[in-house]
Amino acid sequence: MAAVDDLQFEEFGNAATSLAANPDATTVNIEDPGETPKHQPGPPRGSGREEDDELLGNDDSDKTELLAGQKKSSPFWTFEYYQTFFDVDTYQVFDRIKGSLLPIPGKNFVRLYIRSNPDLYGPFWICATLVFAIAISGNLSNFLIHLGEKTYHYVPEFRKVSIAATIIYAYAWLVPLALWGFLMWRNSKVMNIVSYSFLEIVCVYGYSLFIYIPTAILWIIPQKAVRWILVMIALGISGSVLAMTFWPAVREDNRRVALATVVTIVLLHMLLSVGCLAYFFDAPEMDHLPTTTATPNQTVAAAKSS
Repeated sequence: MAAVDDLQFEEFGNAATSLAANPDATTVNIEDPGETPKHQPGPPRGSGREEDDELLGNDDSDKTELLAGQKKSSPFWTFEYYQTFFDVDTYQVFDRIKGSLLPIPGKNFVRLYIRSNPDLYGPFWICATLVFAIAISGNLSNFLIHLGEKTYHYVPEFRKVSIAATIIYAYAWLVPLALWGFLMWRNSKVMNIVSYSFLEIVCVYGYSLFIYIPTAILWIIPQKAVRWILVMIALGISGSVLAMTFWPAVREDNRRVALATVVTIVLLHMLLSVGCLAYFFDAPEMDHLPTTTATPNQTVAAAKSS
């Protein structure tokens, strides 16, 4: 048994001095809690994989979906369930509108603006504003075209509001629904395809329509050349947002299928813009034409000829 005098605490000097005296000794370095540990450089990440994550948002999207899954969801028949779709502040709405007006090449609109908190507030009010902008601008355009004609009598066409609402809301909901179903189907065929949720697709389509609000107001100008230039500019901006958003989601699919998908998205968008311009602004109006009333002599002559 060891003696009592041998059980004593001993102060050790500098580690370097101890190692110099006894090279075979084992030392343990305990860092000061106030010191910040130095990070060791990790293995370099491949540039190709980083570019794919930048376009598709694989890293952040997976974390966001996991965090979203941890949230307690309310039943769909409750008001709280639908309240979450409108839980967005003004800054986020303006930021997403700015992103739809200034698309950045190589950047994914869903990953940059939508995926953290997709909403229906912006798309709903953008569609509502666009409906009234098209209907009111169409009536004003008809009035300005025939202004000064003695035979013209202006009658507001309120039916344009209901027609515009049907077209805009059907496009903003049915096309995203069909696209979401198509992406889900292709995702079951090709495992590498990154699919978007239905709410994210509706959000992208809704914000992409914002450019048509000022365009519809400028369509009041009674010059066909100016109108077609405006529609091409709006189509180029909004169409590029849709193409750059959905191309990364289908590019891993068959080449023909991927190109056909993007071309179909752009063609449907073109059909909407050109159709609204042709129907609400360039359609010939027959209400201003005078109605000829038959005189008694003309009536007698027509009766004799028959």
